[in-house]
Amino acid sequence: MTDLQQRHALVTGASSGLGRHMAKTLAAHGARVTVAARRVAKLETLVAEIADTGGTAQAIEMDVSAADDIQAGFTAAAKDFGPVAICVNNAGVSHMDRAETLDVDTWDKVIDVNLRGVFLVAQAAARQMIDAGSGGSIVNIASILGDRVAGGVVAYATSKAGVSHMTRALALEWARHDIRVNALAPGYMQTELNDDFFASDAGKALIRRIPQRRLGRLDELDGPLLLLASDAGSFMTGAVLPVDGGHLVATL
Repeated sequence: MTDLQQRHALVTGASSGLGRHMAKTLAAHGARVTVAARRVAKLETLVAEIADTGGTAQAIEMDVSAADDIQAGFTAAAKDFGPVAICVNNAGVSHMDRAETLDVDTWDKVIDVNLRGVFLVAQAAARQMIDAGSGGSIVNIASILGDRVAGGVVAYATSKAGVSHMTRALALEWARHDIRVNALAPGYMQTELNDDFFASDAGKALIRRIPQRRLGRLDELDGPLLLLASDAGSFMTGAVLPVDGGHLVATL
């Protein structure tokens, strides 16, 4: 049921981290994958890696804070691969600062990319799916920080809370078009970008607050992603699925 043969999947923010991993996962399950981000050179490397393992992928430049750029990207993506059937709405930015010192330009940037950008990408995907008349699946990448908060991430946490609620609102509106809209809410995952922090005393203390007492691996997102992207989750819409080692249910 997780076979994605001949389905066109578009992944934003695919030049690194979660997006890069998810693009490779979808390709490994048969999808034709469009990888989108601002850094095209890294995307071309990813396309080559997917091709080397027998997959099919193409790269497009896309800035999710620019509505015209998004529309142009979806049009270009469909030219060779057909209408998008799966959209993984992953592009995002983070910023740490105390609320009293956070400047308005930084607030605007985080909200612009993480909330406005997610809506614009979902909207472009839905329009293409509706025009094609074939439905599809939109998977927004939220965060456990949209449900529980931490210090110094007020803009990021606010944006991700918005993504979770927007996911439910879009699921309601687009169900009539056979478009499912769900979200993944990852907890703390181990990547090359955070190795140094989690080796520190502060990082080790954070890990001790996770009920499973460890970080997540990127491959532990594969099952939840495939569930939401494929026919395995055909009766799921409006769900926000935590993948966090039990962090959301940790004792206060």
